[in-house]
Amino acid sequence: MALTRFIPVNYRSSRLIVLKLDSLSPDCPGTQSVDWARLELRDLPASLCLLGASIKGNKSYNGGGIGSSNRVMDFLEEPIPGVGTYDDFNTIDWVREKSRDRDRHREITNKSKESTWALIHSVSDAFSGWLLMLLIGLLSGSLAGLIDISAHWMTDLKEGICTGGFWFNHEHCCWNSNHVTFEDRDKCPEWNSWSQLIISTDQGAFAYIVNYFMYVLWALLFAFLAVSLVKAFAPYACGSGIPEYRKNEAKRREVLSAAAAAGVSVAFGAPIGGVLFSLEEVSYYFPLKTLWRSFFAALVAAFTLRSINPFGNSRLVLFYVEFHTPWHLFELVPFIVLGIFGGLWGALFIRTNIAWCRKRKTTQLGKYPVVEVLIVTAITAILAFPNEYTRMSTSELISELFNDCGLLDSSKLCDYENHFNTSKGGELPDRPAGKGVYSAMWQLALTLILKIVITIFTFGMKIPSGLFIPSMAVGAIAGRLLGVGMEQLAYYHHDWGIFNSWCSQGADCITPGLYAMVGAAACLGGVTRMTVSLVVIMFELTGGLEYIVPLMAAAMTSKWVADALGREGIYDAHIRLNGYPFLEAKEEFAHKTLAMDVMKPRRNDPLLTVLTQDSMTVEDVETIISETTYSGFPVVVSRESQRLVGFVLRRDLIISIENARKKQDGVVSTSIIYFTEHSPPMPPYTPPTLKLRNILDLSPFTVTDLTPMEIVVDIFRKLGLRQCLVTHNGRLLGIITKKDVLKHIAQMANQDPDSILFN
Repeated sequence: MALTRFIPVNYRSSRLIVLKLDSLSPDCPGTQSVDWARLELRDLPASLCLLGASIKGNKSYNGGGIGSSNRVMDFLEEPIPGVGTYDDFNTIDWVREKSRDRDRHREITNKSKESTWALIHSVSDAFSGWLLMLLIGLLSGSLAGLIDISAHWMTDLKEGICTGGFWFNHEHCCWNSNHVTFEDRDKCPEWNSWSQLIISTDQGAFAYIVNYFMYVLWALLFAFLAVSLVKAFAPYACGSGIPEYRKNEAKRREVLSAAAAAGVSVAFGAPIGGVLFSLEEVSYYFPLKTLWRSFFAALVAAFTLRSINPFGNSRLVLFYVEFHTPWHLFELVPFIVLGIFGGLWGALFIRTNIAWCRKRKTTQLGKYPVVEVLIVTAITAILAFPNEYTRMSTSELISELFNDCGLLDSSKLCDYENHFNTSKGGELPDRPAGKGVYSAMWQLALTLILKIVITIFTFGMKIPSGLFIPSMAVGAIAGRLLGVGMEQLAYYHHDWGIFNSWCSQGADCITPGLYAMVGAAACLGGVTRMTVSLVVIMFELTGGLEYIVPLMAAAMTSKWVADALGREGIYDAHIRLNGYPFLEAKEEFAHKTLAMDVMKPRRNDPLLTVLTQDSMTVEDVETIISETTYSGFPVVVSRESQRLVGFVLRRDLIISIENARKKQDGVVSTSIIYFTEHSPPMPPYTPPTLKLRNILDLSPFTVTDLTPMEIVVDIFRKLGLRQCLVTHNGRLLGIITKKDVLKHIAQMANQDPDSILFN
């Protein structure tokens, strides 16, 4: 039997020797247990018959002999899944990721000249980012419309059901009714409360108890559904999602920034505010390309939501207002008072909420998230049902508080005494408050207290619960209370010096709904410390473009007051509580320290853990990985020279070695790992080597040991670095990570650096 074999041989050089052997017998004696990896080239003439032998152990050789594979394996010539990626909640090295993306783009561009298919691939790659933004916008708008419609239906489901169609909410149910008047437009025979369905009456104490019980029951059911979905399928969906963050992780984060902009765009009908919010609050690294793509995604999302028209009013905004009276210069005083209240509320909320969340993390309470959610929901529902302003949805409450009362409004907030001729039309003057207004003021005061307390305990639970609407509700209630007070003060004392120059008797001077809007902005700003994006979101949200100055005054005042009581906003506080290594870009570092004061190792510390470029075995590297928890390792020429070669990530090392053991025959614990271009000289009868040059970062960011730390901090902030290496005359001295920078900043602020935990 004739055999034809092609044997690739890599014998300490880059040349490939191919031998063609014909007419060899596979039946040579002693050929059943040949270790091909140890067969030397000099033994070939005496061992040609061994080519028919069965192969034992290693089948490829990259270092000192002959292999039977069809090519020499240069490991990582093809991408390996997982290499170059990050674990959840790991810091992104933006410089490294941008460099990888530029290399990828350059390779695609060069290949585009080779064929038509490569050109098409290049064009599709160029437009893939914009196509992704288009899909994100379409999906965000569609999901937002579905959520808005479903939320209204589920909110009304707690009070009753439409017998004409269970899928209709209360408002839509009565729209289709022929037995409803304008004054009683929320009452129609098609809408039945639960007491009407169960005991056939809506009157009496028992009917009240039935409705009360069903309200609490539905609230518990919805809360259990939400927390169960979060726990089972989406643990990162709990809270607001704001404090947390294909093959390029930096591009994925840029897409998330654009998605956040689209989310705010459809949540509040504020596409421009969504982009500014992503820039001001969400994104650590926000290049100009991401700005344009975020704007495009927000535009598409807003257009999609407008096409769905979930509010039924052909408007994109959630709380559309139409005030008829301009604001006056004196009103800046109460607006600033609302700003002060917003700052005080923000500082109080942050401190108490962080204290409660810390207690949740450090006690048994954190182990039972479902029980916590159900208990808080039950308490909230029990306390909320008796008060009509706490019973209604928060969005509906804010909309009513923003409302400018007209003659046909039936709300208790609009129950004024009318002592004028209504047939003349025109704007309504300030009027004395009726019994309904006074009753509403007491109910709103109780609502304010309940909202403050409940918001403190609910934010941070294991359910998807944001902070925008609850904070706006607190501010809107406070603003409406102050607005009604100012309105009545102007009505009864219009001859006072503060009023007589601009508010005459019978004129429409004060708009309580405007105060509610300004109060909402103040409280939201006090909690989040937003300024520019907050003002833009508020005027997009309400359509009140001419009221930008009051919004700006309230937002800035609330931020100043809140900053005086605590520097952190709620998102920054939760980032610190969760142990995320976030380097705040808003504070200056003005201390005169050097890189050598911060780098690891310090004096009397163990030497820096490094890898050498061509003298460590697989076992040596695996031992270092198992004995340390570092995210990466510097690579040097040798331990004696300490000349820097590059930097390699721990995750890439683990994945590459595991993959090599599975796919590259002959790799054992004694195999040499090398990061150089060519294999190092190896003695005879050694196992195959493992080349890992492709996972080595050959241009890690370095600073000298005498670099001022204020420059190092700016480098970390502006370039988004994960770590930088410290050298002296080209020799590696140490490493500075983002966590080291954060601990040093804490130490310079007279804080205990060991108190900063990175979970």
